[in-house]
Amino acid sequence: MKIKEIIQAIIKDRIRITDHAYEEVHSDSLSFDEIFASVVNGEIIEDYPNDKPFPSCLIFGNNFKNEPIHSVWAYNQENKWSVLITVYRPDPKRWIDWKLRRPKDDSI
Repeated sequence: MKIKEIIQAIIKDRIRITDHAYEEVHSDSLSFDEIFASVVNGEIIEDYPNDKPFPSCLIFGNNFKNEPIHSVWAYNQENKWSVLITVYRPDPKRWIDWKLRRPKDDSI
């Protein structure tokens, strides 16, 4: 999956948002503008090509305050729509530089 495809879907307002993503947006006090900006300026840090019904990926980016955001996106190649599956503020105890998962037995 290419981040450019997801960005184009965002720019063209071809986005679906899951109920779970809506819940996470509110529980983490995020805005959709900062989530979309984090994708536009972000990078794919994990790819899930075998996800169903569409391949998905984990994107790392920063919000307007330079705080890290992780968002999981699926992309439907057929109709060029993106789906925001979930979004969250990553836990520093679980991530190295926000991009690499810490081993389960690694602690801060």
